[in-house]
Amino acid sequence: MGLRRVGLVAAATLATLVVLAGGVIWWSTTHETPLSRHLPTELKPRVFPVVDTAALPSERARIIESLRREFAENRPGTYYSEGVEEPWCADFVSTVLRDSGLPLHNPNSGTWRIPGVSTLTEYFQREGRLRPADYTPVPGDVVLYAPEHRMRQHTNFVVGVDDGVVTTVGGNQPGGVSALTFEHADTKGIVGYGVPVR
Repeated sequence: MGLRRVGLVAAATLATLVVLAGGVIWWSTTHETPLSRHLPTELKPRVFPVVDTAALPSERARIIESLRREFAENRPGTYYSEGVEEPWCADFVSTVLRDSGLPLHNPNSGTWRIPGVSTLTEYFQREGRLRPADYTPVPGDVVLYAPEHRMRQHTNFVVGVDDGVVTTVGGNQPGGVSALTFEHADTKGIVGYGVPVR
């Protein structure tokens, strides 16, 4: 085999590897894989979690569809906070519930938007719709985190529970509107779950 032929084979092999590597990179940015699950949120592909809404009550299915739209749009926090510069996770929850036909009622302002996690927690508690941290949530429930949680005082929505892993979607998270997971058994720092429908 001549040197020219060896060079052509090496170049063709290298080109094939580059194309394959490009395909793997493209695939991993558009689909969650077993490897991409372990990446930091900022590096994970932006893929909305798979949620079967067929078996959900219509109110909960509307919440999931609203979350899917907001996840795709990934708007800035001021969209949800009506232009106010503030931590906007509770604003996001308020907006999704309003857009799903389940508006909240802020006891302080009388509006649909509850901008604070503590006020949101009090709202669910006052309405008799706050479940404890060991409750098994269902898609559409609102997770309420305490200040000592790794997410700090925060809130987002449950979109799935599978093999003890809770998948959530919320705003004011790494990546803006993004999906996160946690072990259901790890209740440290979770105040409880707000049930958005009676």
